[in-house]
Parts: sequence; C-alpha cells; structure tokens
Amino acid sequence: MDSDARAHWSLVIPLKPLAVAKSRLAGAVAAAVRPGVVLAFAQDTVAAALDCPAVRDVVVVTDDQLAGAELTALGARILPDPPGAGLNAALAHGAHSVRLRRPDAAVATLNADLPALRPGELARVLDRAGRFPRSFLPDAAGIGTTLLTAAPGTGLRPAFGGASRRRHTASGAVEIRLRDVDSVRRDVDTAADLAAALRLGVGPRTAARLARAGTRTEG
Repeated sequence: MDSDARAHWSLVIPLKPLAVAKSRLAGAVAAAVRPGVVLAFAQDTVAAALDCPAVRDVVVVTDDQLAGAELTALGARILPDPPGAGLNAALAHGAHSVRLRRPDAAVATLNADLPALRPGELARVLDRAGRFPRSFLPDAAGIGTTLLTAAPGTGLRPAFGGASRRRHTASGAVEIRLRDVDSVRRDVDTAADLAAALRLGVGPRTAARLARAGTRTEG
C-alpha cells in the first residue's frame, strides 16, 4: 500500500448499549455513572482517531441513541448494529458498509474503550499496518486485540473476544510489534485497566466524567 493509501484509513468502532457496557468496572465506577463513563471513553477514542492524520473517517457500529448522537457530533458516522449477531458480525458489517461507499478502502477496527488514545501513536500503528494485507495490535495484556486492519481488496475476518491475539495470528494476520504505542494497546475493562489508562493520561471527556463521579483522574 502506498503512502497516500495509508493516509486514508477508515476505522470501524463497535460500541455496546451504554447501559450494559463495562460491568467489570464495578469496583472503580458506580453503576449509576458507568454509562456516562463508557460514553466518555468512546468520545475520547473517536476524537483522537479523527485527529489522527492517517484516518479518513470513523464509523461507529451501535444501537445506543445517546452515544450515536454524541459521536455524530464529533464527526463519526453511525451504523446500526445487526440485531443479536455479536461483535464480529458488527465489525464485518461496518467494514462492508465502508467498502460499499469506497471499494478500495483500507479498513481498520478499533476498540471503543481507549480513553488514553494518542493520535500520533495511532498513526504509527497504521503506518506499520500499511505494509501487510492484514495485521493486528495486541492489547496491553497480550491476550486480546485492540486493532485489526485489512488492506484494500482484503477481507477483514475479525475474530475478537477472549484470546483473540491467538486467533488473529492463526488467521494469518501479522502482529504489529512497535514500542511506545501504549495508548493504542490500553483498553479498559477493569479497575486495574482504568488505573493504567489514568497513568498514561486519559482524554478530556473521560477525565471530566470521572472527576464528576468522584474518581481520581491522576495516575
């Protein structure tokens, strides 16, 4: 893929309904404020992605009306989630939607829970990804995946959930090995994950939401 193509990635970001997302954060974030915190994670993720010079557009696959409105305001395109089909079907649906509009699109999926995401680090990952037909970035735990990419003309074939690093490797996707891209690897599922993201430095919406909730926002 040439340098011009690498500068025009379409990102597909899946987002569960806010009311049911991130139950494992119960030890750090009260249930009453958790939907707002999850939304803030997604807002900071989408805003950072759209600020990345390698990203052309962002499609968020979600049925949550509030999240859809807020993320549309940031510049994302919202796509309804296929009912009951699961995460990987949602990602494939998003990639298909992108390529209906631009058949030659380079497509990447990105988790919605990367509140410390830095545009420059994402650009480095996508630049490396542009060397391969399919590639992925493992999460900070080294078990899951935070980003999966497919070059133009290549199917995405997402295999997220649980030990997705192993499944993506087995599918032929190349693991991206870069140092100093911690913000792209740091997804947040647990209280420990949140503490790690806070040490990296979360985005302004997450910091403000956690401050209102009484959660310490400094590492």
